[in-house]
Amino acid sequence: MGTVLAIETSCDETAVAIVKNRKVLSSIVSAQLDLHRQYGGVVPEVASRQHLEWVNPAIAQALAAAQVDWTAIDGIAATCAPGLVGALLVGMTAAKTLAMLYQKPFLGVHHLEGHIYAAYLSDADLQPPFLCLLVSGGHTSLIRVQDYGQYEVLGQTRDDAAGEAFDKVARLLDLGYPGGPAIDRLAAVGDPQAFPLPEGKVSLPEGGFHPYDCSFSGLKTAMRRLVAQVRQERAVFPVADLAASFQYTVVRALTRRTIACARDYGLETIVVGGGVAANRGLRAQLQAAAEEHQLRVLFPPMQFCTDNGAMIAAAAVAHLDRGRYSPLTLAAQSRLPITAVMELYASRCQPGPKMLIQGG
Repeated sequence: MGTVLAIETSCDETAVAIVKNRKVLSSIVSAQLDLHRQYGGVVPEVASRQHLEWVNPAIAQALAAAQVDWTAIDGIAATCAPGLVGALLVGMTAAKTLAMLYQKPFLGVHHLEGHIYAAYLSDADLQPPFLCLLVSGGHTSLIRVQDYGQYEVLGQTRDDAAGEAFDKVARLLDLGYPGGPAIDRLAAVGDPQAFPLPEGKVSLPEGGFHPYDCSFSGLKTAMRRLVAQVRQERAVFPVADLAASFQYTVVRALTRRTIACARDYGLETIVVGGGVAANRGLRAQLQAAAEEHQLRVLFPPMQFCTDNGAMIAAAAVAHLDRGRYSPLTLAAQSRLPITAVMELYASRCQPGPKMLIQGG
């Protein structure tokens, strides 16, 4: 199995990692939270400029931490989709330049596939098929992983992603940005039953509800009304109880749909990926529900839940080992369904200067 250096710049983390097989040799992550906190969210232009400043030092740090040089690297990867196009271009340009300079194959990696591969870093024996609950600030999906590079979306959010809902509710509670960790900390000391909240359901045209799709816009609206009412009626604002009640409702919705989907499709292993995979409430409730139904749940190590280069490198290693490479003509894309992952690669081609420059 190969060794890959990967660059992740899809949003506001400048991350570089080196992974050999499924072992992380180094992982450098430079976060931009302090830069964006004053705006209450990520500013694309600011993120791109910071990536430009940090990407070269991060590459040097990753090589030094792994104690390897370029002769030990078999491939160079970068996140190519989905994400902020300006930010993606920084990482892709750096990776393509290094691929040409050192005559290495280039691999463009789908960001969501990277989140799935974060679990491979914690379990060297993990193999498809399995179900992935992918929950982050921009995505909430239930994905059947049929094989390496083969995915089927079985359920998804119809509006806000779970992480986005956390951030928006955190603003209502004056908790700042990012909202997910702040709500999680407060929920640990609050009463999750203090305020009953609606669990969003997605209606089907023929009647009934979609068993795996979810919706968080109604919950967000209910929280806005509840917060306004509580501020009016109570002298002491019960922020911990509000946070705990909101988190409990989101986690309950995700857990019910994930367990139902795994059982219906006969998938005995559930993998959780994305920033919300770090949420302690989700970890506890989903683990308990899985044990009740004799299912196995894998969560990535905390440092690999949020955006990082190691997960991108792990995905790239899997493709590289199967003879897959990307052309240097590959473009950054703000949107690309995970079912289109194989469009990023030319299969079973032999890398070389001509193939890399002309795109195969």
